Amino acid sequence: MFHKEKSIQIKNSASALYNNLSVLRIAPRKLTYFTVVHANVVNMVSASWDGLNYSHRQLQSKEPNVATSTSLIMQASFCVLPSRELLVVTSQKGIQMYESDGSIMVYWHALDTPETPTAQAVFARGISAVWDNYICVGVSSGSILVFDIPSKGSNITLSEVLEEHKEPITDMASECSGSQECIADMVSADDGGNLCLWKAGEEFHLLNKIPGFDMTCSSVKLWKGTVAAGYGTGQIRLYEAVTGILHVEINAHARWINSLDIAPFSGLLLSAAEDSLVRVWHMSLTPETNSVEVAHLHNECVTDTQICGARFCDDDGYAFAVTGYDLSEIIRYTQT
Repeated sequence: MFHKEKSIQIKNSASALYNNLSVLRIAPRKLTYFTVVHANVVNMVSASWDGLNYSHRQLQSKEPNVATSTSLIMQASFCVLPSRELLVVTSQKGIQMYESDGSIMVYWHALDTPETPTAQAVFARGISAVWDNYICVGVSSGSILVFDIPSKGSNITLSEVLEEHKEPITDMASECSGSQECIADMVSADDGGNLCLWKAGEEFHLLNKIPGFDMTCSSVKLWKGTVAAGYGTGQIRLYEAVTGILHVEINAHARWINSLDIAPFSGLLLSAAEDSLVRVWHMSLTPETNSVEVAHLHNECVTDTQICGARFCDDDGYAFAVTGYDLSEIIRYTQT
């Protein structure tokens, strides 16, 4: 079903982080942007669709009044809003927002770091664009920062802080189907496996809380009112967002799942784990019976590789890309 394409080389290898790959398709320019985190650097690659042209850029983690920052970057993710696209980078010190090509930093938000070192690490992780004008970012305290993004310029403001999680945020996702009928707009996950469903607006409202079972939920997606959550057990669980009903539980991988993705137009689900496997599943929803079915379609083994990022390169799921710990390349697969 999928075959391997030519890999894209990156300047530094990928760090062992959850969801360590972000992809942005720029259709008018026939380009795809990829970002991969290595320690305190974000590797950016711009790849032309014909495979002939590649350009590289590296973004350093930044701190005010410091020439070179050594603070580790936790995540880099593209956020697509109707009026603009931004690249959001989270680290141990704060949150940076760039224009999508990485050329200009438009906003910096410092995290509250304690005066005296504590046992609790401080970092930001979990990034999601929500609605027309919000970008939400999770923090190690369990808080979620909601930023109001203007259609242009750098007048970005912190509009709200959501205090529901008690453990560090791992990942967040917004409803990706584009359907206006879905009640939940965003899902957030934490280190304890707890999931919170949110309704966005001038104020965000908690719709539902799905309790965890003391196992990290490392990656989460929201599609047509269904939550897909990947766990450290190697399991994928599909919940109905509003009621919290568990529809499906899949023993998908032998080791920790590090990345999930959904192709919203086709219902394909991508899962990648530390067992060297990337699997492609197909989800089908039957609204009449309120049921969800999942079929396994394909798997690829990236031998001896701890996979840390996997993303579809388009909304149909025609191609996907994979990163692995200590690999200095992005591996690509395309449908045959």
